Amino acid sequence: MKKILIVDDQYGIRVLLSELFKKEGYQTLQAANGMTAIELVKQECPDLVILDLKMPGMDGLEVFKTLKKFNEEVQVIFMTAYGELQLVQEFMKLGAITHFAKPFDIEEVCRTVKRVIPLDTKEVVRTK
Repeated sequence: MKKILIVDDQYGIRVLLSELFKKEGYQTLQAANGMTAIELVKQECPDLVILDLKMPGMDGLEVFKTLKKFNEEVQVIFMTAYGELQLVQEFMKLGAITHFAKPFDIEEVCRTVKRVIPLDTKEVVRTK
């Protein structure tokens, strides 16, 4: 089962995205801060990290750089309520897949995730 780690200091956003992706067939993990996110990536090896840019303490950019040092292949989509073009460009240079501005279109987020880490129908067939 494909795993998605949702990292956001806002509880409501974590729950909303978690429920959405569970309904689609993904396993979800949640982290309210950067340190928890880093530990979960080390322990659980998620297929995708959806990462908030602005969080208290360790911000999304610091988290992303740390994750890349630990695992160069980590796939990250980031979210921001701030239209800071310079930060968006820095994230993309570092290898982020894409970004979403809050408030985001939930269907667009879902389509993007399905494109980035499609559910493997062969895997489902093998387990029958």
